[in-house]
Amino acid sequence: MDGLSAWVRGRVHYGWIVVAVTFLVMLITAAIRSAPSVMMVPLEREFGWSRSVISLALAINLALFGLMGPFAAAAMLRFGLRRTVISALALLAGGVALSGLMRSNWQLQLLWGWLVGCATGATAMTLGASVVNRWFVRHRGLAMGVLTASSATGQLVFLPLMAWLTEHHGWRGTVWLLAGCAAVIAPLVWLLLPERPASIGLKPLGEPDDAPAAVPPRHHPVRIAWDALQQASRSRDFWLLFASFFICGASTNGYIGTHFIAMCGDYGLTPVRGAGLLAVMGMFDLLGTTLSGWLSDRFSAQALLFCYYGLRGLALLYLPQAFGFAYFYGLPLFALFYGLDWVATVPPTLKLTAEAFGSERAAVVFGWIVAGHQLGAAFAALGAGLLRNSLGSYVAATMSAGALCLLASVLVLRIRRQRAQLV
Repeated sequence: MDGLSAWVRGRVHYGWIVVAVTFLVMLITAAIRSAPSVMMVPLEREFGWSRSVISLALAINLALFGLMGPFAAAAMLRFGLRRTVISALALLAGGVALSGLMRSNWQLQLLWGWLVGCATGATAMTLGASVVNRWFVRHRGLAMGVLTASSATGQLVFLPLMAWLTEHHGWRGTVWLLAGCAAVIAPLVWLLLPERPASIGLKPLGEPDDAPAAVPPRHHPVRIAWDALQQASRSRDFWLLFASFFICGASTNGYIGTHFIAMCGDYGLTPVRGAGLLAVMGMFDLLGTTLSGWLSDRFSAQALLFCYYGLRGLALLYLPQAFGFAYFYGLPLFALFYGLDWVATVPPTLKLTAEAFGSERAAVVFGWIVAGHQLGAAFAALGAGLLRNSLGSYVAATMSAGALCLLASVLVLRIRRQRAQLV
């Protein structure tokens, strides 16, 4: 570690190496979280499980993914970044691998719902927020944009491969591939991910030389997380951020991320074609979210969020019609506009959180806001499955998601950004 940090010190700040390692961790996490969209129909056919039963497991997964975030961020503060991430990767690899042996739907709920849901909560957005707030003062938005784009890259790299594996070798080949990837990345984290800049003799990028070093809290992670929630919940800005991110999760991971491939099947498109469209969205999101991070360092976060939610809402309202158009004016047009906006909301939301609650504890407060994101995702994953079973199509769910996004575009304009310093 010391030799590598010394080698890069004169060339690039080591924070960017940390971003690269964290990007890989979040990429594998994104691939695992997107796998159920490929597995839904094969599980339905092999075991006879209804769409609502499978959606329940995914709803549990998405809810725990969010609810674990603030406690994972607090554990990173108390016990260390590296130790927390490696423990989560071990749990993730074991849970995904064991799912290849499941035979009953309670095993699906336990493994993909509870186990994988808890583990991914420590290796996704709150991990990115923890890394960015520790290692960056300057270029914080850009760094968070790059890390958030890892979810798009995970789709871009893994979704077509997972769809092909599932179609030709069954869904078990997909889960064992993902378990192996989670296991392989853990040694890289141990070797290349320091706890803080000070542990290798550096300052965060852009921090003045005379700035005091951050002091890790001594409390138990559960107390740190609950104290942050208690204090943040007194702020109106927290609830506006929470509500808008609830809608963000409902309209991305919960609905499109979970049900889009199955929706394509309703219109006669193969799983590989549906996965290919998601991959195209991922490609555009890689561009859109990285650009969003750059824009967040320069422009009003509220104005950006207004544009992002509004654009996403219009794209979703267009989606039912997109299946009826050919060539560019159909699904490719939806993939372009929706993809550019998939998770572009994350960098400006983190910026507003840091402005309102301070950079040191922003990761924990952001963890609670991410919990709102994933509760929204769980709500949409289950709700869309129930609506599909009841009505025979996804049209009502799609229109509801679009309307919610338009509501979020109005909510973010009411954020005042009044500083609520945590103790």
